[in-house]
Amino acid sequence: MEKTVVKVRCQRIGCDAMFSEDDNSDGSCRYHDSGPIFHDGMKEWSCCKKRSHDFSLFLEIPGCKTGKHTTEKPVIAPAKKKPVPPPTAAPPANVTLRDSCSRCRQGFFCSDHGSQGKSVNIVGEVSAENKSSVEALKPPKKIVDINEPQICKNKGCGQTFKEKDNTDTACSYHPGPAVFHDRMRGWKCCDVHVKEFDEFMSIPPCTKGWHNADP
Repeated sequence: MEKTVVKVRCQRIGCDAMFSEDDNSDGSCRYHDSGPIFHDGMKEWSCCKKRSHDFSLFLEIPGCKTGKHTTEKPVIAPAKKKPVPPPTAAPPANVTLRDSCSRCRQGFFCSDHGSQGKSVNIVGEVSAENKSSVEALKPPKKIVDINEPQICKNKGCGQTFKEKDNTDTACSYHPGPAVFHDRMRGWKCCDVHVKEFDEFMSIPPCTKGWHNADP
């Protein structure tokens, strides 16, 4: 009885030939051992660097490796992209000459390479500008007569006082804050809560301190 020859298709990239185990000798398969790269309309085999713009011509590029046919699909590692170095600006020629000049390196004036930049003065000027900006943001100082009556703005105080009589225990107040929740009113500082507003206003202060007309 005549033996039936079963042919199968080779799975190597770039081969695609039909073969049987009887005619699968070493070197009968011609293939590409790494995948293609597609960039800006160009098609390229990463293994042999052969390329083409036309896809049909690209597929006709013969493989660069030889071996046996196989029915196992090869595992193709992704092609490594060439790292693109970041653009570096070339230093001015004058700067390079200054670096090699002993007078320039020491900060002296050199007629051959031009005058040196006064970086220290620039930093000083910037610092002065920043300092003036910060000072402009500060509130102006208030000059108060020690005998002038003032009203304390601390929560729960509201008394009239004079600066000459102000001490660290002159004011009785709530540091706060006030809490209003679910019809309850109170102070978080002393954890006292009531329902009526009049009762809330009559809760005695819990802290001693200085009177403050500008909280």
